[in-house]
Amino acid sequence: MTTTGFDAYERQRWAGRAAAYTRSFAELCAYPVGALLDAAGVGAGVRLLDAGTGPGTVAASAAERGAAVVAVDAEASMLAVAREAVPAARLVRAALPHLPVVTGGVDAAVANFVLNHVGDPGAAVAELRRTVRPGGRLAVTVWPWPQPPLQRLWGEVFAEVSADVPLPRVPTGNDFPRTEEGLTALLAGAGLTGVRCVTLAWTHRADPDDWWAGPAGGLGLPGLLLGRQSPPVRDALRRRYDELCARYRDPDGLLALPTAALLACATVG
Repeated sequence: MTTTGFDAYERQRWAGRAAAYTRSFAELCAYPVGALLDAAGVGAGVRLLDAGTGPGTVAASAAERGAAVVAVDAEASMLAVAREAVPAARLVRAALPHLPVVTGGVDAAVANFVLNHVGDPGAAVAELRRTVRPGGRLAVTVWPWPQPPLQRLWGEVFAEVSADVPLPRVPTGNDFPRTEEGLTALLAGAGLTGVRCVTLAWTHRADPDDWWAGPAGGLGLPGLLLGRQSPPVRDALRRRYDELCARYRDPDGLLALPTAALLACATVG
């Protein structure tokens, strides 16, 4: 199993950006955590691998349930935050598809919005499967396609500046449809059994300034696009953002952004 140009791009884009993520996107990604851990059968005494732990949100919730957690992430700044959040977990710097976990060494493995960030999702799932003992559980989340309104917002904000930015993509032969059927097939193709996939839908509430802090902090494609603009263009994009956000503002000034995620789980045979 090898890494791709897309993996290298992801490592570069996330380097040193834990603070920006914690302020902006972390709460959004935390929404499915309870359902994710339920799907993986995580409770007291369960040995859990949390792949791509970020600031440790999933790991902390699992530890509160009494699980014995090993959490990995490729980004040092994320692990620094996770160490504060989950002192009981064993934290390791590593990235899919290469995990320093013995074969069959855990009872369950989870990856919360991690398959969106790897260049070979099939290899990543196969590696997660390798770490789980026979009869154990695996659960993952990904963002769906077509995009919900929350994710489409960024495309609208940056629509006029995105065409000239070359980006690494997941190689065509490695990618999968970001649908319930596509994610189910990905897990089944790795030899997992009893695969089940559901769509979780919710409304994410956020302060407009905090939500803008993601791109302003360099996160994701919006952050890349914003960082390449001149100060006047950046100001114009922020005005465009404020205009588009008006339709999602509640009376209290917070944004109410409809979104969704795919949650799939399976058993290791």
